[in-house]
Amino acid sequence: MQAYDLDLLRMAIEASARARAHGNHPFGALLADAQGRVLLEGENTVITGRDVTGHAETNLVRAASAAFSADVLRGSTLYASTEPCAMCAGAIFWAGISRVVFGLSERGLLEVAAVHPGGSFLNLPCAEVLARGDHAVEVLGPLLEDEARQAHLGFW
Repeated sequence: MQAYDLDLLRMAIEASARARAHGNHPFGALLADAQGRVLLEGENTVITGRDVTGHAETNLVRAASAAFSADVLRGSTLYASTEPCAMCAGAIFWAGISRVVFGLSERGLLEVAAVHPGGSFLNLPCAEVLARGDHAVEVLGPLLEDEARQAHLGFW
């Protein structure tokens, strides 16, 4: 764990609160370089963008892939307020991002959001998805779960 990991994770958690304030699901993410400098931030846009793939992580990966070289992405860490879903984990893998740090676990999210009518969940931890690839992606989390859970309370 890096000294700055928790500070950057808290920034991703703050982005999740902003996503909710903007009318979307409460998920946020940010990308930092190998020295812990923030490169980009992303929010969930599923509702306002009318795009079911508009998760914070996929939005971030799309922007990062357009803005940065493969070398920069390889040395980067993606911080996610909540454990990336299987789709987002795939995007992280294909982008070549080497490290993921997340707050609320998938299980913790299910505990909060299980009552959401019509909700769908893939019960597949991101570490399992990323472990199947041909290159290593370090996964660290869950961390700061109580803080990360706050943006979800009363939403679902």
